[in-house]
Amino acid sequence: MNALSLVQTALELGLISSLTVLALFLSYSCLNVCDLSTDGCFTLGAAVGAVVAIAGHPYLSIAAAMGVGGLSGLVTAILQTKMGVDSLLAGIVVNTGLYSVNIAVMGNSSLLNMNQTETVFSRMKDLLADTPLKEQYKTVVVLAAVVCVVLFLTLFLATRMGLAIRATGNNPDMVRSSSIDPVYTTIIGLCIANSFTGLSGCLLAQSQKSVNIDIGTGMLTVALASLLIGNAFAGTGRRIPVRAVGAVFGAFVFRLVYTIALRFEMPAFMLKFVSSVIVVAAIAGPYIRSQIPVLQRRLQHRSGKGEGHA
Repeated sequence: MNALSLVQTALELGLISSLTVLALFLSYSCLNVCDLSTDGCFTLGAAVGAVVAIAGHPYLSIAAAMGVGGLSGLVTAILQTKMGVDSLLAGIVVNTGLYSVNIAVMGNSSLLNMNQTETVFSRMKDLLADTPLKEQYKTVVVLAAVVCVVLFLTLFLATRMGLAIRATGNNPDMVRSSSIDPVYTTIIGLCIANSFTGLSGCLLAQSQKSVNIDIGTGMLTVALASLLIGNAFAGTGRRIPVRAVGAVFGAFVFRLVYTIALRFEMPAFMLKFVSSVIVVAAIAGPYIRSQIPVLQRRLQHRSGKGEGHA
């Protein structure tokens, strides 16, 4: 039961963070833009979602979180496309500014308590009260959100606009020569991607029944590691649905390793180190795997020389 509980916890948190991974899949893998505003946008979605839910509108909180996430992406995109700010610097500037915005949204407080607040999870718990899934109500909610986002990405990236976004990431000059404005495709792509990040933050806040100003800290690292793990399993040259599902699986694997580390009572200050190790392993894994045959040939060559001298 402990193992089952561990897997269920990792699944719930992995599915929630996979929405941010899918946002990074769109912005980083398809659009080729590294958006460093992810941490602040995640917190913004959590804060706005919490405030709207506390006001008595749990379903509206989902739309509000996605809306402000898209607005954050719009600001980031305008800075780098219309104002000539480097994409990395634009993300840093927006992320820094969002810290103050998030404090203001939370009523000049660094913490919001939602213990007495009705959320989408409590609504689903009531709906599933007399069913076999009554204990998995959180998983049902986040799984439904992930399925909707994966289906949306699959359909959207096959449209004319979606293909233009993918082409912009591969070769913006070619897109420009085809009478497609890469500025427009970049803005649309970042708005959609950040709306997913806002949704992810909103669901985590309502799942944990609280929001603090640091809830989004490190989400970019988590999402990047999960995306790289997903690429290692699904590959980068496959179809969009396979790559999207691979990104979700990568988020689950990352959270599973993270949860196991927590269960072994690892000190809290070591968890960032665990995240860094996972990122390095995900990045270096494909290279190390490609070097194994080379090392084997070298060992065989040396052993052959040793036998020849003998």
